[in-house]
Amino acid sequence: MSVLVFLDQADGQIRKSSLEAASYGAALAEKLGVPAEGVTVGTVANDLGSLGQYGLKKIHTINNPALDNLDAQVYTKVLAELATTTGATVLVFSNNLTGKAVAPRLSVRLKAGLVAGAVALPETSAVFTVKKNVFSGKAFAHVSITTPIKIISLNPNSFSIVSKEGVAEVVDFAATIDQSKVEVTSVNKVVGEVPLTEAEIVVSGGRGLKGPENWGLVTDLAKLLGAATACSRPVADINWRPHHEHVGQTGIAIAPNLYFAIGISGAIQHLAGVNRSKTIVVINKDPEAPFFKAADYGIVGDVFEVMPKIITAVKKLKGVA
Repeated sequence: MSVLVFLDQADGQIRKSSLEAASYGAALAEKLGVPAEGVTVGTVANDLGSLGQYGLKKIHTINNPALDNLDAQVYTKVLAELATTTGATVLVFSNNLTGKAVAPRLSVRLKAGLVAGAVALPETSAVFTVKKNVFSGKAFAHVSITTPIKIISLNPNSFSIVSKEGVAEVVDFAATIDQSKVEVTSVNKVVGEVPLTEAEIVVSGGRGLKGPENWGLVTDLAKLLGAATACSRPVADINWRPHHEHVGQTGIAIAPNLYFAIGISGAIQHLAGVNRSKTIVVINKDPEAPFFKAADYGIVGDVFEVMPKIITAVKKLKGVA
């Protein structure tokens, strides 16, 4: 018996969300009195032994270049083979694009109960019960899993990374790898930006900025804070900003520690994608903007007057000329 954590990677580097999943899996394993182990798929450049500092006792590597690009069917088969061989009873994923593609398929293959979007450690004293977000983050559900094997996918930024001393044993797993039915013909990557799903801080802008020529107010603050930049759907639709920056119910759902909404009214579709943010700061000249009802801090004012003052204050705080 063990808790097996899938360690997602991009360009050979373990994702931050996977470190959260590792810390979550280690904490769950401690509650269950079993070891926590990890698994990597594809070519990984990290020192895998160092992942022991997140509570993992062993790392299984399926190190094959054929697995560098996600094929959910192939990933499912090799992970099912590993889970069966090692006797894993709980599998933990990050609830990101990879987790959403693989975890449900693995659930069917292993006949395992699945809870997607977990936000806290399960209750294990009686029935194994997992807390998760429902209705676009407006409520919580407590879902019980009664199958022998259980699968959980953890919402990003919902569990803190816990680091301590420790070195994991690294072992290769000789999985049977099928020929992929997916052919990657080209890859277009966004470089030099903080990924939205992994960002601790997000600075987002809306139509209140009046045009793309004013987007420097967003990017300047983001650079000072080491934050990702985002936008509302109308901004992406009229091509002020690229669509990969669109956050909301129809875009990317995020849960940063701090979210700045600059010139965004806060339509319900936008709120549905950002309401898991731990702290929301809203800047809008309309005192009746719906976003103020969801804000932790709000400034009623013209963004063209407020933002330069905030940027100047942050520069002074950071000692930036």
